[in-house]
Amino acid sequence: MSVLVDRSSRVVIQGITGREGSFHTGQMRAFGTNVVAGVSPGKGGSDQEGVPIFDTVAAAVASTGADVSGIFVPPAFAADAIMESAAAGIELTVCITELIPVHDMIRAREFVIRSGHQLLGANCPGIVTPGQCKVGIIPNHINTPGPVGIVGRSGTLTYEVIQGLGQAGMGQTTSVGIGGDPVMGLSFPDVLQRFADDRETRAVVLIGEIGGSDEENAAAWIRETGFDKPVVAFISGRTAPPGKRMGHAGAIISGNTGSAQSKLDALTAAGADIADTIEDVVRLTAVRLGTHPR
Repeated sequence: MSVLVDRSSRVVIQGITGREGSFHTGQMRAFGTNVVAGVSPGKGGSDQEGVPIFDTVAAAVASTGADVSGIFVPPAFAADAIMESAAAGIELTVCITELIPVHDMIRAREFVIRSGHQLLGANCPGIVTPGQCKVGIIPNHINTPGPVGIVGRSGTLTYEVIQGLGQAGMGQTTSVGIGGDPVMGLSFPDVLQRFADDRETRAVVLIGEIGGSDEENAAAWIRETGFDKPVVAFISGRTAPPGKRMGHAGAIISGNTGSAQSKLDALTAAGADIADTIEDVVRLTAVRLGTHPR
């Protein structure tokens, strides 16, 4: 099975004619994603390598039945793009754009919640179900089908884990990058719940980093719900000095919350296996699945 996207997903790309949107649309289509439309205001009626372009998301939905959106627009316009997608009835909006002002994201996230739809990101690498659908920028060649669900805040570390597991013969059901901003859509518990409901996901790898309380919240959710699938957790930023931002806008430690140790302690108490390296992630996942890495 899959989580959030699959081969039936009908994807519209907002910002399809821009440099990033154009390139990654090509990569998504090469992966097999069913990209049915693009949106670029003022360019409606044209096409991008056979993909019809519309002036608005509403027009794209009405014409093509799109139900998933990928957003590749500049930061100043991203919040409006998110809200336009939700207003048009898009079930899942995946926003890749980074550097969106926090106040813009607060407004956009609240709008999506009130619409009853879902937002992934912003500032995230997206989502991929191997052999079925990719929305975002996760490299095509590293994904292989298998029994492991992956959810992470860091894009690059998520890529490394996907590739490491794949090379060891352990593919993925779905890999989800939730992003590293302080204000975002789907959280660790949101994605973990979907893995809990997916009978083909036999183990989960959780990739966290310093800053915020997302990992502590995930640990609390695991304990409170009795999540019964093995979790292997990796937390980056262990050597970062307190109070210093490290990459992501959300990667800052505040008091006792958000430190690597507080996250490791919480996840350990929740029953997760803690990996010190990517190699440990592969080894521990293999142990949990009862297999031997290649």
